This record gives sequence, structure tokens and C-alpha cells, in this order.
Amino acid sequence: MTKTGRCFGFGIDRLLTDRNLRHVLAGSRVALLGHPASVTRDLGYTVDALMDTSIRITALLGPQHGMRGDKQDNMVESADEVDPVYGIPVYSLYGDVRRPTRDMLGQFDVLLVDLQDVGCRIYTYLATLIYLIEDCTKAGKSIWILDRPNPAGRPVDGLTLRSGHESFVGVAPVPMRHGLTLGEMAKWYCEHNGLNADLNVVMMQNYDPRAAPGCGWPPTQPWINPSPNLATLNAARVYSGTVLLEGTTLSEGRGTTRPLECVGAPGLPVEEIIRTMRSLAPAWMHGCHLRACYFEPTFHKYAGKRCAGIHIHADHAKYDHNQFRPYRLVILFLKALRSIRADFEIWRDFPYEYETGRLPIDVINGGPFLRKWVDDAAATVSDMEALLASDEQAWLQNSTEFHLYP
Repeated sequence: MTKTGRCFGFGIDRLLTDRNLRHVLAGSRVALLGHPASVTRDLGYTVDALMDTSIRITALLGPQHGMRGDKQDNMVESADEVDPVYGIPVYSLYGDVRRPTRDMLGQFDVLLVDLQDVGCRIYTYLATLIYLIEDCTKAGKSIWILDRPNPAGRPVDGLTLRSGHESFVGVAPVPMRHGLTLGEMAKWYCEHNGLNADLNVVMMQNYDPRAAPGCGWPPTQPWINPSPNLATLNAARVYSGTVLLEGTTLSEGRGTTRPLECVGAPGLPVEEIIRTMRSLAPAWMHGCHLRACYFEPTFHKYAGKRCAGIHIHADHAKYDHNQFRPYRLVILFLKALRSIRADFEIWRDFPYEYETGRLPIDVINGGPFLRKWVDDAAATVSDMEALLASDEQAWLQNSTEFHLYP
């Protein structure tokens, strides 16, 4: 139940309980785009719940990490297969292709999208959704989004993707932490690009993205990993900052029990970094608790080596949903590190999400400005704050009208 006593429901729950909605799908071939976090409020898998209705499911599609969520790391592809229970094709949109093929599109008339997103531009489920909207529109297919919460809630944080820096982790000019559900984002994208898509958003029941304590996530629902390394609600809240570390030599905690909640590397002067962060921009550290820590990854960066770092707690009594800005917090950590250790090799150079001609940090950030700001000793917090505020205000003016929830 919600704090008002009304029962919360995902978009899938509305579809299952609303006979009129299901009637619209009668006679159609229906595909489902989903993953392990595609569950009903009673924790039944969406695919099983749909199979128990009269809706004719003819195909399944899986995003990055697979329909079953079994692929641990980035750049680990999934193959097409046949579902062992239902005997229908399971197509991978993170394998040989990232857009649906003609054969895939020929398997259905209506696409149901039931993906748990985390409200961050770089999370590839957004790209997969947008590619499907574009290609289904061209092919005359209907798209139904069974909406789900944005666990990061409404706050907006981060730079906007710059034109010319599009990629699979940045398909639209939105800030890093955008404040929309996937259903709201789909409506914005279609309007922004003039797409005449046959789009229907099945809204959640009794969802308030600002209500405490969830502040985006309904407290009646347990957290289910939408991808293997987002194991907690805390990780989802801090992700739009810690994901930047994928483009750095710093560990983001992969290979530990708290991935994407920690920042660290062997021999870092953590306490000095925290003091420097406070001297540079104390306001950017509000809303959470930073705890100096040590960890030893069992795989990924620095496997088997002790790292010194910080653990970001957005699951603590000091958590303030409206003040916490994880993007600002992590870039402040990078700026402080650079000011203390000018010789530290922060930036990694490797193929990242199918991009080989640009540094990963520039791909992730949607342009080179962040990297240049960190490396430029003369660039100030005020410089970055002015740019961030401008980007965020412009996005709020463009996106607020697409809010579907109070």
C-alpha cells in the first residue's frame, strides 16, 4: 500500500486487471521486451503472467544483459534462442544487432515494453527503447509501454548530450539524470523528433515520484536488479554519477558486493580528497553520506588489489532526495583527485559500447567538456555549475509537460 492507503501497481498490473486494455490486443500478435526485473507487484514474471491471459505472445526480446539478465559485464552479448518453456523465439537486441531486424519485426503487430529503467541517459535500455520506437513506427507496429518507476525520482542532474556525440549510451539530447519514467521519455522523444508513433503508455497506479521514503521507488516493492551490477536501490540512486567511472581508471566497485556505489583505486589519499572536495564545493556534497572505505575487487579493475575509496550512501538518515546530485558529487571527486595528484592517469582508452574513435569518458558524458574541466587547473566549480544549471533548466522547461504522475 502507499502512504495514502491506495494500492500501487506497475503498468503490467493495470494491463492484467483492465479487461478493456486487454480487449484492444485481441487478435494481435504481441511481442514482449523484458528482463528479470519485469515482474508484477506480486513478483510474478511478466512473461508468465501474460501467458496466463488470452493475449497471444509470439516473441520475446531481450536488451543488454539478456532477457534473463545473466550477462555480467558490459560488452558481453547475448545470442538469439528459443524459450525453453513456451517455445517461442527470444531475440537479442544486444548481440549481432542492437536494432530490430525485418525478421524480428515480422513476428508481431504490437510490442509490449516492460523494462525497469534507472532514469539515467547512459543506461542502454533507453537506447533500445528509442531504436524500437523508431523502427516500429516505420514498420507500422504499435508500441505499448508498461510503465515502471524511475528510482532516481524527479531531480535532474548532469550535462546534456551534445550534438555529434550520439552513441548507444547517448541517443538523445537529455541530461545524465533526466527525471522521467520510460513512458514519459517515450512521449517526449516522439514529440521532440516529430515521430507519428502508435504509442500507448499504460500508466502505473497510485505512483508518486516525490513521496518519501522511496522518492521515486514505491516502498512497498522490493528492489530487483534491472542489470547484474545494480544490486540495490542505493546503487540506482547514485548510478548517474558513478557510471562516469566506467570511463576512468578508478574502480566503480565492480567485483565487490556493492558495485556502482564505491569509488576507489590502490593508494588513493581518500581523506585528503574528501577535504579537498569540501573546500571546492561543499554544496555538491549535500544530501548523502560519504564514508571512506577499503575494498578488494574479485574481478574487473584492480582484481585482487586493495583499493582505497569512498562509499556513497543515499540510503542513510542524511539522504535528502532534493539536494543529492550524484553527477556533481562524482565529478567533484575527479576534480579533487586531479588537483592533488596532477600525474594520476584518470582516463581510460578502450572500445566502449561499440565506440572506438572517442575516449570512453567523452562517450559517457556526451561530449569532451567534463574531461577538459577536470584536467584544466584554471577551470572552476562556478564554471561547471553555470553550465549544469543552464542545461538542467532548459531540460526541465522542455520535459515537465510530459510528466504523467503528480
